[in-house]
Amino acid sequence: MTFKRRTFLKSVPALTGLGLMSDVYAESPTTAKNILRVIIASDGHYGQPNTEFQEFHDDLIGWINREKLQKGVDFTIFNGDLVHDDPTLLYDLKTTLGKLQVPYYVTRGNHDKVAQDVWKSTWGYNTNHSFVKGRYAFILGDTSNEKGEYLCTDPEWLKSEVAKHSDKKGIFVFLHITPVKWTNHGIICQEITDLLENTPNVKAIFHGHDHDQDGTKMLGKKPYFFDGHFGGSWGTSYKGYRVLEIFEDDTWTCYQYNPTAAPILNSFSGKS
Repeated sequence: MTFKRRTFLKSVPALTGLGLMSDVYAESPTTAKNILRVIIASDGHYGQPNTEFQEFHDDLIGWINREKLQKGVDFTIFNGDLVHDDPTLLYDLKTTLGKLQVPYYVTRGNHDKVAQDVWKSTWGYNTNHSFVKGRYAFILGDTSNEKGEYLCTDPEWLKSEVAKHSDKKGIFVFLHITPVKWTNHGIICQEITDLLENTPNVKAIFHGHDHDQDGTKMLGKKPYFFDGHFGGSWGTSYKGYRVLEIFEDDTWTCYQYNPTAAPILNSFSGKS
């Protein structure tokens, strides 16, 4: 399967109040009602010098709040590199994210460089954590440390998490750094990929980190999704995010979204 990336056309300011853009969303590939709708974004790099990091975040928040009004959003996951090398920026970032009209969860990326205790006091949970929404589990794994090193998620922790959620219809896993050396910035985590491949109810794995990747890569029977970036100084020519929709008939779909151009990119559908 070949995935194509469309190019950036023009920038769109963040939306506030009821100043909505026209609805340009594609119809879902099923007539079933969605039971969960999730937005996944990564690599905001809040505070990166010589970037419009505040504008990038304001734009994303406007896009997500618009989606909440137009199609519904249950929650957002920010998949790593929340700030750029300075953990003292977490407070300002959290204040900015307070403008979101939906709940959100976060993972630690290599540029966050924040200690475990500061992370937990800021967000209320550890860098490795999971949560459940109905019949589905969401596992958010840590792939770095206070030094910003590239690391594999703790395999023993991940084993315990997938075992804990073995009764769920589906598990979706979020790791900032990809555990396969198929990108410039990926690493090899054979124990992790073997575990994911051999866990039947793991449905998909999501990554940030590689700003120039916005498509899907298959390893065995599992799709690994990338979402480009919404901040930072390099990457895809547009700033966007991914949407995951899970339907009541146990199908699900995932696609990359470019809010500033013809929007639907790299769609993928699966069955729980």
